Amino acid sequence: MTVPASIHEEDALGKVYDGRLMRRLLVYVRPYRGLVFAALAFLFIDGGVQLVGPLLTRHVIDVALPARDVGAVQTAALLFALSLVLQFACTYAETLLTSLLGQRVMRDLRADVFAHLQRLSISFFDRNPVGRLVTRVTSDVEALNELFTAGVVAGLGDLFTLVAISALMLAADWRLALAAFAVIPFVWLVSHVFRVRVRNAYREIRTRLARINAFLQERLAGVRVVQLFGRERWEAARFDRLNREHLHSHLKSITVYALYFPAIEVLTSVALASLLVAGASRVSAGTLTVGTVAAFLQLVRRFFQPLQDLSDKFNTLQQAMASSERIFKLLDTEAAGRAEGRGTAALVGRPSPPVSARGVTVEFQDVWFSYGGSPLADGAPPVADGSASAANDGASLAGANGGGDAAGDGAAAGQPQWVLKGVSFQARPGQTVALVGHTGAGKTTVITLLLRFYDPQRGRILLDGEDIRELPLAELRSRIGYVQQDIFLFAGDVASNIRLSASLDDGAVAAAAARVGADRVIRRLPRGYAHELGERGASISVGERQLLSFARAIAADPDLLLLDEATSAVDSEIEAEIQAALAVLMQGRTTIAVAHRLSTIVGADEILVMHHGEIVERGTHRDLLAHGALYERLYRLQTGDYAPAGHAGVPLASPGGGA
Repeated sequence: MTVPASIHEEDALGKVYDGRLMRRLLVYVRPYRGLVFAALAFLFIDGGVQLVGPLLTRHVIDVALPARDVGAVQTAALLFALSLVLQFACTYAETLLTSLLGQRVMRDLRADVFAHLQRLSISFFDRNPVGRLVTRVTSDVEALNELFTAGVVAGLGDLFTLVAISALMLAADWRLALAAFAVIPFVWLVSHVFRVRVRNAYREIRTRLARINAFLQERLAGVRVVQLFGRERWEAARFDRLNREHLHSHLKSITVYALYFPAIEVLTSVALASLLVAGASRVSAGTLTVGTVAAFLQLVRRFFQPLQDLSDKFNTLQQAMASSERIFKLLDTEAAGRAEGRGTAALVGRPSPPVSARGVTVEFQDVWFSYGGSPLADGAPPVADGSASAANDGASLAGANGGGDAAGDGAAAGQPQWVLKGVSFQARPGQTVALVGHTGAGKTTVITLLLRFYDPQRGRILLDGEDIRELPLAELRSRIGYVQQDIFLFAGDVASNIRLSASLDDGAVAAAAARVGADRVIRRLPRGYAHELGERGASISVGERQLLSFARAIAADPDLLLLDEATSAVDSEIEAEIQAALAVLMQGRTTIAVAHRLSTIVGADEILVMHHGEIVERGTHRDLLAHGALYERLYRLQTGDYAPAGHAGVPLASPGGGA
């Protein structure tokens, strides 16, 4: 299923010029103002040199040729050649300098945008498609490159050239100048129509391109599914449709340009014809020289070229303003850890406490959470009727309905869809707390809140008695080792993937791998720790990737271990090795584990059984089995010692997967 096209629609283009945005752009230009001044100097010189040819032409025709002064003609030819060389040098220097300016501004801006993206909260990425964010870093920044290389700086040069040529024409003969300027209103009208049409065409092109990028990203990421279900022909047909729409948008812009430039050429020819008509009678009467007419013919050609270019630069300016507005809107998005003034210590150099490797105390106090929700005011009731959720869950456990997801219970109209409802527990140093429950019970959500990928709407999460929202994010996450269910490895060598969380030497990397049994996998790779992994670690098996992610999590010797179904993708032999390593690693540390295989957490100090976002049972494995409620039924389901017919209404969903 494709992403809705509206997600990728480009915002309407705003003002042609926005002083506020331009001032922010100039912040990035300021370090390179020397390039700007040098480029402007060459542009002004180039504009002045363009006047040399017409002046020499008038001198040769009106003075040198009637006097049969061959030396003057040769001197004029030499000066004209030198002016061409100087013009070439100025154009080369101006192009080089403006290109350097644009590229350096792009480099700095891209670096800022990428750094900012890495600081944004996970909820931001839930709301914004990756394709649109990639467009901000690539296409939108590239539009600003056009602004500096072929826009503002070059436009100032064109304006100077227009002023210089106009002044010379008026000084030479104001009546001929007015005859040439008679077509300017028509040039303005044609240029205005061009700007409107090409602006709409460019916007449509960017929208079509965003759709192609989104389609490609999704299909290439899911190429195994496409091939598995034999969808190649259908997906190729859908891509062909998107590709054709993009082609048609480009053809529209080409059509606009194909009409605009010939129209300007026609108007230029009309201006030349009006010059000849206006000058012919005066030449016959002896009130105007032939050299002046010849000079005007050259000046008119030079006059309409920058006028034509300015119209195109006008559109470049508008596109750049729209792109800069989108970029700065992204940069103004509040980064994670700064919302409501929390976590600001990360920005003011708050010292991080030394990692003790003796565990921490983790405490959830009446935590309520809904994806997409906002924090509640102090004392505000989480739901319209506080008993509704409990009553509904009780009915479910009694056999009314064991299905459904965690978000739906007790949610009245207009109330948030709660994923966690009043969750409270404590994990002390050296303890292992396990979270179990059916799919959608809220287990993984507990982990993501502890990592501060999201913040709860109500309640507090404490680390050694301090609210984690008051801790710098870097400090919080540096004390946590996390093994997630969805394993992500970067393209690169094995060693760099293990040392992500800390600056470790090769010996420490090898020791971390050995402690979880990953070294035997690495030794089988052609280049060992220097072996290059494919994208997302595609060149090794899922189980091997999980071993590497486990080594990565413990490499920094964290206080707190978070295991989100850490052994779900490994075979029994590897799982046994990991469990043996865990027995050593968990000593003195706090561990919170989301369990898929209940057999892996029978030795946990406390097991929390979650159901529709609430903790409905807690205790040790032995105590919960003796209690004979939900945990006992889940355990019997996995061991094959459970008869569904005798327990109508009890949730039969697999306990794997988290909300």
